[in-house]
Amino acid sequence: MLAQPLRADSVEQINAGSREALAALRGHVQGTDGLLKKAAGVLVFPDVVKLGFGVGGEFGEGVLLVDGEPKAYYATSGAPFGMKLGQQIKSEVIVFRSEEALASFRNTRGWKVGAHAKVATFTGARDAVYKAREIAEPMVSFIFTREAMLPGLTLDGAKITRLAR
Repeated sequence: MLAQPLRADSVEQINAGSREALAALRGHVQGTDGLLKKAAGVLVFPDVVKLGFGVGGEFGEGVLLVDGEPKAYYATSGAPFGMKLGQQIKSEVIVFRSEEALASFRNTRGWKVGAHAKVATFTGARDAVYKAREIAEPMVSFIFTREAMLPGLTLDGAKITRLAR
């Protein structure tokens, strides 16, 4: 029996998954709506999948939202930092808090978290939005599943590449 090839998600699947991921984030973290509404852009990866066993890696496709509208599609890849045994899928949201941060991201090919920009990650506290407002970083992120925030994870080392869609 031959293995089925991996297929890219359609634009419709990415958009629907992103709406679901943002709804889950709003349920996990109070005050998320205000942070998202003030953002210059929001990059949503609804399903980042852990690949392989042991060392492995991660991969996911997502959408950049500007004023709530899809503007471009991206892929993220990297090492599976800290995902527990049995956790195979997570969501990641990066909030660009300024036009400058968004422009820098959009104008950088092969953008890498930690190399091109520092992104503060909030993964557990119910007051994460309050903390996000208090820091000076132009980008903040959230890592979670549909059920809960995932404490202790970061996006450091993740490479984000624009997709031709």
